Amino acid sequence: NETAVQGRGKVLIGNVEQFFDRIGVVAIRLNGELKVGDIIEIGSEEDAVRQRISSMQINKENVEVAYEGDSVGIKLNHKVRVGCDVYKVG
Repeated sequence: NETAVQGRGKVLIGNVEQFFDRIGVVAIRLNGELKVGDIIEIGSEEDAVRQRISSMQINKENVEVAYEGDSVGIKLNHKVRVGCDVYKVG
């Protein structure tokens, strides 16, 4: 079953608060822990975007790890919609 394999190991980690098109940055409100090096997936299966986090910021300060309740900015190579679910893949 392909769907089950794709879905395995995904944890809902937050949702997209804002997307800054000109600078390619997504703001994500977290409901769990996220670290530099983690792989995130944004959106639904058909148009999901996956990317490894190379850096992230809270209030324009670089951080290695962020926690539930934080709002983080992450450079993203793709456009995403506000309100999309964000998953940590692993």
